[in-house]
Amino acid sequence: MSASLYEPINVYKPEGPDIGVVDGPFEYLTVARIRLPLPFTTRMTVVRILNGDLFLHSPIKFDAVLAEQLQELGQVRHLVSPNQFHYAHIGEWAKAYPDAVTWASPRVRQRARARRIDVRFDHDLQEMPPQDWQRDLDQALFPGGYFKEFIFFHRSSRTLILTDTIINLELDKIDEPWRTATRFSRMDYPHGQAFFGMRLPVLLQRQKAQAVINRLRSWQPRRVILSHGRCFDADADEIIGRIFGK
Repeated sequence: MSASLYEPINVYKPEGPDIGVVDGPFEYLTVARIRLPLPFTTRMTVVRILNGDLFLHSPIKFDAVLAEQLQELGQVRHLVSPNQFHYAHIGEWAKAYPDAVTWASPRVRQRARARRIDVRFDHDLQEMPPQDWQRDLDQALFPGGYFKEFIFFHRSSRTLILTDTIINLELDKIDEPWRTATRFSRMDYPHGQAFFGMRLPVLLQRQKAQAVINRLRSWQPRRVILSHGRCFDADADEIIGRIFGK
């Protein structure tokens, strides 16, 4: 099964003042401890908050050269799991930075224990941002049943930071049969859609979902950073309306 990475990987790429991304190596979907032949790209978002500390959203696999590069930006302080599927490499970063604070999303502790992943979590994410980053980032818990996810908003760059809430895969970067499955689910660039596993739970929690969507729109984001696929560099409000307005 072939696929293409977002080269160069393990290199910080600025997206604006105090915010950037790092594209990482492939990961593979595992079901019942069986690794499926589905390589998918990974992406970490890095935010430098006002005191100079770094907020790492959905940390990718630890890389020593990358860590040195990030040290030039600030001190790695916050390691954040936005949902229960993005946490596996937090333990690696925490060992390299023992003073860093690790933040848990709903059910991530149970998932890590079930998969025997060595990771500790110091605090749980809440509906409202903690004092550590409340001047820099806002956040909201997007309902999705089993797939619920924390969404973040970087105020100064007006950037929405998502994980799996929206998938926007470029078809030329994946092979069959996953290319056809992606097109069928409408999670392909430039259409981009909510992750298919979240769609029914969102419909069943329509009122709660609408309250979060209204909040996202009130932030008036300019761009959207995604963990999987091509990011949206403009027209973020139009994208939110297209995907969630229905």
